[in-house]
Amino acid sequence: MPPTPVQPAPPGGAPPPAAVPLHHHPGLPAFLVARTASSFSGCVQAVAVGWQSYALTHSTTALALVGLAQFLPMAGLLLPAGHAADHLNRRMIVVTCQCIEALSALLMAIGALGGWTTPWMIYAMVMVFGAARAFEMPCQQTFLPSLVPVHVFPRAAAVSSSLFQAAAVTGPSVGGLLYGAGAGVCYLACAIGFACACVGTLCIRLVYTPRPRVPLSLATFVEVAHFMRARPDMLGAISLDLFAVLLGGATAMLPVFASDILHAGPLGLLRAAPAMGAVVCSVLLVWRPLNRRAGARMFMAVAIFGVATVVFALSRSMAVSIIALAVLGAADVVSVVVRGALVQLRTPDSMRGRVSAVNMLFIGSSNQLGEFESGMVASLIGPVGSVALGGIGTLAITIAWIRMFPGLWRLDRLDDIAPE
Repeated sequence: MPPTPVQPAPPGGAPPPAAVPLHHHPGLPAFLVARTASSFSGCVQAVAVGWQSYALTHSTTALALVGLAQFLPMAGLLLPAGHAADHLNRRMIVVTCQCIEALSALLMAIGALGGWTTPWMIYAMVMVFGAARAFEMPCQQTFLPSLVPVHVFPRAAAVSSSLFQAAAVTGPSVGGLLYGAGAGVCYLACAIGFACACVGTLCIRLVYTPRPRVPLSLATFVEVAHFMRARPDMLGAISLDLFAVLLGGATAMLPVFASDILHAGPLGLLRAAPAMGAVVCSVLLVWRPLNRRAGARMFMAVAIFGVATVVFALSRSMAVSIIALAVLGAADVVSVVVRGALVQLRTPDSMRGRVSAVNMLFIGSSNQLGEFESGMVASLIGPVGSVALGGIGTLAITIAWIRMFPGLWRLDRLDDIAPE
């Protein structure tokens, strides 16, 4: 559908909320800068970790262990982190975590430049990074609905996603170039990027209202479980993305495909391809938000994600592989936008940290667990079979979820979602 026309200004002369440019919402530019800098640094770091691990070991199992090392602290800490996000200053939690990420990257830079990095040092670093991310992500996820009104959220989410993906395009490419000068240079760039993200987060205008301290207990998460069970659309969107990411782990095998299958050398272009597709899709969603049949389009996008994964697994052409990865990245954006609207806009602020933590436990950690799964399956049946099997599994899950969550299939508009 064409974008909804802007309504004329009311008699007082002030434009209606929908006409206010996004950058006029206080705190939003700082949020976008901080998130983009953090994302860029994370992508550069992923290139350094992947290439350095494989260079030291020449083992797909080592790539699997990198994913597991980041998954374990995230899985163990996300729920306490969600509780902290609902009762402490969210902005200061994010600042603290970004400082830890900067320091851990700086330590890895010193080790790499000194020539004394070992695989176990890499595993330890990504565990620290995973622990910091466990506290950072639930808090950061709550920022956007606090910075923009509900009717602006889908468009602001698409802008945020486009910048996130732009960082994901440039990050791997820059990381690949920097890795040519050594892993230490990559880690040093990450440390600088995380420090910039920390400064940006400090500039975000958020009002912190202290809440009564509630001790961490099972009851606080039983409340979240009941909340989500009563909202099958939200639960369906989160779990669908969980299995899609868990099974479709093509990106975890990129070092192997670049080095041993496609013989493409440094994997910067392959790493950037999903994000390039995601940027294009995000820009389209800013121009034409998902104003109709959002649920059905999300299911179709996940199915396309599965097909693109299979095509990438079977391809022996660099051009076809890049196109498949770009399509895969574009399809993933649709799922991200729909899921984000459901989770953030249907949740009251008092529970938003814990619900975001559950969302990140399902989605964020599934990236690392998907890397572990892909690496272990690849060690048994090879990287091609591992990635192809994951794409086929994604298609099967999509069909099953359409039958299990018919309400999610019928979901229409995103801009009229509000807490229930």
